[in-house]
Amino acid sequence: MKNKLPQLRASKNLSQEALGKLLEVSRQTIISIEKGKYNPSLALAFKIAHIFDCLIEDIFEYEECENNE
Repeated sequence: MKNKLPQLRASKNLSQEALGKLLEVSRQTIISIEKGKYNPSLALAFKIAHIFDCLIEDIFEYEECENNE
């Protein structure tokens, strides 16, 4: 899933570690989300949207699987 988390995080001058602390997750989780290697739970996505005062769909862009799995 593509996301705008790095840009939003930079706009608030938050490090990956600082954002992780706000969300009560590890820095590695933030890195994985930003790289699209990990999709956050719905609860975590809501927390992220709340921190940046926007909608979940303003941060995350759903991508269809090419092989329909």
